[in-house]
Amino acid sequence: MKTLGIYVQVPFCQTKCTYCNFHTGVVSAARFAPYVQCVCEEIARHQELYVAASVALPAGIADAAVDTIYIGGGTPSLLDPAHLRRIVGAVRENFACELSEVTLEADPETVTKEKAAAWVAVGINRVSFGVQSFSDDELKAAGRMHRRADVYRAAATLRAAGIANISFDLIAGLPKQTRASWRESLDSLVELAPEHVSVYLLEVDEGSRLGGELLRGGKRYSAGDVPDDDEMAEFYETACSVLEAAGYEHYEISNWAKPGFASRHNLKYWRREPYLGFGAGAHSFSGTERWANAHDAAEYVNAVTAGRLPVEQHEALTAESALEEELFLGLRQLEGIDVARIEREYGVSLDSRFARLSSAGLIQRAGSVVRLAPGRVSVSNEVFVELMR
Repeated sequence: MKTLGIYVQVPFCQTKCTYCNFHTGVVSAARFAPYVQCVCEEIARHQELYVAASVALPAGIADAAVDTIYIGGGTPSLLDPAHLRRIVGAVRENFACELSEVTLEADPETVTKEKAAAWVAVGINRVSFGVQSFSDDELKAAGRMHRRADVYRAAATLRAAGIANISFDLIAGLPKQTRASWRESLDSLVELAPEHVSVYLLEVDEGSRLGGELLRGGKRYSAGDVPDDDEMAEFYETACSVLEAAGYEHYEISNWAKPGFASRHNLKYWRREPYLGFGAGAHSFSGTERWANAHDAAEYVNAVTAGRLPVEQHEALTAESALEEELFLGLRQLEGIDVARIEREYGVSLDSRFARLSSAGLIQRAGSVVRLAPGRVSVSNEVFVELMR
């Protein structure tokens, strides 16, 4: 029987970071309880809501054992622990559960001794921190609420509460970031020794205030102090070498883990395993279809209160699109993809696609396994574009 992942979206934050392009909002805490009520309602009634929204769950998915829950955002650590207890309880009550990993995304300044103890009591055994940087100047420029000292305090608080699986996020390319400050952030991270690390390059698009300013050539939000593309690539390569030396395994383009601590939930995304998303903007994948709820939290609450699921996107995958996902998501993993399996399952030959990439030194092949060539991970987007031609 397949296992199933559950994702719960909490689209609320204390403030909107300048680089953020997510559909999140700063709202009154009074809106938290009605939202949680609707999430629990969606979880409890998901099968009938799917039927009404013309979403078909394949045989076996409905009865699959849930082994991972990921509560993301936004900043779900803003919720009262009682709200988190209701959400996790709703999953337990409505699915067969064999939980091995229950993740909560948290901002360092929101962590308290009382909250940490309550999270453990709820069953949360993994916390993913939006650290982003250990430089106070960079954090201020990005509009973050926490400071370097908060990360150290929060990490110690979680350890004392018994959380043995902590993940840190860092962003390469923040305003005011330099080679020296980036190396200091990496060294501070290694000192605190989280079990898992994610490193993301700054995204530049119209979806964020900083991204829009950069595209317009403006100076607001410290846009004039953003490192250039070459510097960001260098920062990424530095992260690769520093984290490898510290004993982290690079298992996905943006992710590193100590042995045994790769994100079990996120691996489902890259391996195209089924997961169901609940809440505003949450995405789901059944193996044959992808769908997503409306991003607007108020619209989501109104719809669920009225007894319907506000599905905003719904796509039945074709064989061609599924194959592209196999290649794109598979090559994001450093272990690579099993070409023989994919060719067998999809009835295709991929030799011609891989031949030109191999001759360009972008990939390497060992038997039926193809992976990104060492040193080519930082230009992976170029590989993916070429692969899809």
